[in-house]
Amino acid sequence: MTVPYVERRQWIGGALALPLAAAVNQVFAQTGGWPNKPLRVILGYPPGGGADGVARAIERGLASALGQPIVFDYKPGAGATIAAESVVRVPADGYALHLMDAGPAAILPNGKKVNYDPFNDFTYIGLAADGGTLLVSHPEVPVRNLADLIALAKQKPGELSYGTSGIGGGGHLAAELLQASTGIRLVHVPYKGGAQASTDLQGGQIPLLFSSMPTAVPYVKSGKMRPLATTSLNRASTLPDVPTVAEQGYPGFEATIWYGLVGPKGLPRPIVDAVNQGLKVALTDANVQKLLSEQGYEAAYSTPEGFEKRLRSDSEKWGKVIRDAKIAFP
Repeated sequence: MTVPYVERRQWIGGALALPLAAAVNQVFAQTGGWPNKPLRVILGYPPGGGADGVARAIERGLASALGQPIVFDYKPGAGATIAAESVVRVPADGYALHLMDAGPAAILPNGKKVNYDPFNDFTYIGLAADGGTLLVSHPEVPVRNLADLIALAKQKPGELSYGTSGIGGGGHLAAELLQASTGIRLVHVPYKGGAQASTDLQGGQIPLLFSSMPTAVPYVKSGKMRPLATTSLNRASTLPDVPTVAEQGYPGFEATIWYGLVGPKGLPRPIVDAVNQGLKVALTDANVQKLLSEQGYEAAYSTPEGFEKRLRSDSEKWGKVIRDAKIAFP
């Protein structure tokens, strides 16, 4: 006999809106007892990075909502495409899921060959988090906002350099979109990860950096980096005083990296709905939202259909940026 889901879950903090609880219970009942063992969530990056931070933020809430523990399976490499490719080969039974980000889904397939079809080889379950890139400068660079940077860049076209975590990453794409939007020309200095780029900015080797929020926020708060703008449409809750690019004269500008749960192609809809509602449970919890905010991300729940729509929109957007900028992926 299947143990009723409502008896197996444990609420986060002991509180959840009853209508949402009823919805989760309803979709669980349709799965025929799934899940009855731990779930594996595949990650495309090593422990300690942004993906790991997002995964750990939602882990407790999702596990509690679904009534089973979650185990992380790290498969880093090739811009997270190794992990994405591995998902194509797992059984479509709901016990192996993938926390995918925009890179291997909407960016890299536009510039290099990957061994999967981002539109047809996955089942999209729901978005989890979304966050922009932070544009920062060395404190001694004579700029204090985006207008200052644009003016300086136009005085010295092609002379100012900026660091990123690598070619084709979120920071690189955000920088290319900014240049296309403002008409300035900067020199890209790609690094093998954000940590070294951050070190070189603080050392004065590069004047500008397009950084992930988790990497840059501690240095901004300590005064070692000067924030100029965030590339999200809305201000980051962890840096509420830093204006967006959109606020500084470029309405609609948005360059963000999202994370969302996917499964292999053919994942049964009742399981998709159950995980989606479990994700919704997790993302409505204030503690989860706080953990995400501390890393520079915002909770970004969506329906499966909303997630796939976002993927297609971003793929088209970044595909144009990659073609226009003639970005060559390694």
